[in-house]
Order: sequence, then C-alpha cells, then structure tokens
Amino acid sequence: MRDALRRRPSTSALEAATAGAAGGALGGLALSVVGLGWPGAVIGATNGGLGGWRGTYAWRRPTGPLAFLLDSTWALPLTTGALVTHVAAAVQRGRGGYVASLSFRANRHVYARGFRIRRGFLITIGNTVHGVGDDALASPRRRRVVTDHEDVHVWQGRWFGPLFPVLYVGWLVVGGAVGAAVWAVRRGDRPFGQVVETCAYYLNPFEWWAYSRDDHWPPASKVAGLGWRRPAVRPLSATRRRLARPARPAPPAALG
Repeated sequence: MRDALRRRPSTSALEAATAGAAGGALGGLALSVVGLGWPGAVIGATNGGLGGWRGTYAWRRPTGPLAFLLDSTWALPLTTGALVTHVAAAVQRGRGGYVASLSFRANRHVYARGFRIRRGFLITIGNTVHGVGDDALASPRRRRVVTDHEDVHVWQGRWFGPLFPVLYVGWLVVGGAVGAAVWAVRRGDRPFGQVVETCAYYLNPFEWWAYSRDDHWPPASKVAGLGWRRPAVRPLSATRRRLARPARPAPPAALG
C-alpha cells in the first residue's frame, strides 16, 4: 500500500502506456485468429493500461508477466468480463471501494463492493475480485479469503481461459439437477435449498479446489457426508509455513 501511495503520476502513466501497448499487441494478435483483431487490441490495451496505472502486475516476480500474458491472450474473454465489472464499480459510491493494499503487485483488482450478485459472498470475474467488504483491511479472515480463495479463482480463469465459465456454469446446472434428485430421494433429511447448493456450488471442483486452498474444507454450509470428504489440495497456509521454516543446520563434519 505504501508503495502504491508513493508512486508518482509520471511513473504510473509510463507503466500504463507500456502495459497498454503490450496488452493491445497481444490481444490483437490473440483474437486475430478469429477475425477480431481490433476488439482484441482494444480489450488488451484497456486491461494493460488500467493494470499499469494501478500497478497491479508483479513484474519482478514470474507470476506477474505470466498473469499479464494470459490476461491478454488465452483468458481474454474473462478479461473482457472483468472490464465490464470495472465499469459497474466506477459508477458506485467511492468507485466501488477499490482496495489498493490487496491489489498492488498482486496480479488482481480487489473491490470492497463493486459487482455483486449475492450479499455476503465475494465474486471473481477474470482478474477482479468484488464484495470483499469495507472492513477487509481490519479483518484477517476477509483478507485471507481474497489471497487464499478468490485468488485461486483468478488463476483458474487464467489457466482454463474461455473454458472456465463453461465448465463452472455447466457444473452449476448439472449439479443443481443432481441436488434436486438427491433431495427427492432423501426427502426431509435436509432443506431442499441446502442440498441443491451443496451439489451445485460446494461440490463444484473449482470451489472444492479454492476452499481447500483456503484451509476451509468442508464449509459449514455444506451438507455433511455429501460429496468430497477430504480437501482437494494442500492449504496455501501450510505451504507458506513450510517455506518459512528455517533450514536445519548441516551436521558437523566428522573428524578423522
């Protein structure tokens, strides 16, 4: 946050111009294969310019250039959706409450309010995270939801690109139908909405992955005993502790 506040306007403008030009070139090249070179260039340039002005990409770490490359090419459809949510945030009070401390050099844009569908739930669209709440900076739990859960969705979108929304929404639809069938068999065991939500949302492999990374599996609202029982992957907190653990000193050399 301090680094973001110390940035000179000239520094922000230079990064915005450079990233905008690079994003435009990549986006135009990526969509030219389907005859949409100019729209791709505009989307890539807009994303690069905004990210450069705000200093969101961590250029000095491998993840920064990789995130920018994917946002400007393979994940460009999701980047388009993200730009729409920036507009939704811009027309709100306080411009949606942009949270610079969770965005600067983090390869994502985080909003306290912004684009929201369900009260109390965060939502990630492309490289944007919305609904973290006005108390995010004072709440370690809310910050960890961003860094350990929603950021996983940001990268899922980058890795899976245009397939991500198709697979995610497809699971919601099919999982919801399966949940309704499960409830009909177990009638009276659990509320209809909870069973459907468990099958459609909590058992979605993308959510299972993110909740596991957040060390929050199984979630409290999930129907116990239904679906995945163990975490999908190691929590990020455990990985950080392992990396932060001091190395064991080498044993003394034998004398002889």
